[in-house]
Amino acid sequence: MNRLTLSFLLVLFLVSTAIADPKKRALESMNGCYACHSVKTKVIGPAFIEISKRYKNQESANKQLVKKIKEGGSGNWGKIPMNPHPNISDTDLSSMVDWILTL
Repeated sequence: MNRLTLSFLLVLFLVSTAIADPKKRALESMNGCYACHSVKTKVIGPAFIEISKRYKNQESANKQLVKKIKEGGSGNWGKIPMNPHPNISDTDLSSMVDWILTL
């Protein structure tokens, strides 16, 4: 097989794996999150690593953060409100939050 064929097969494998894995699909939908957040530094909203530090050891952190993301709000990290995200499923939100809490 030539290089081009191998590259194509690798891309095809990666795409099919991402589609088949709901957790990867959920994390990919975080692209919209990066408009206001980043992993390590504050943008408009807090860095994901800071969110993780605040909530990591709380038993109900996942449920609480899913609700916050879904409903939006302000006052937790400053005066700038976070828009609600009612169209993201609780399952996808839970996967996103799980990932954030691993940081």
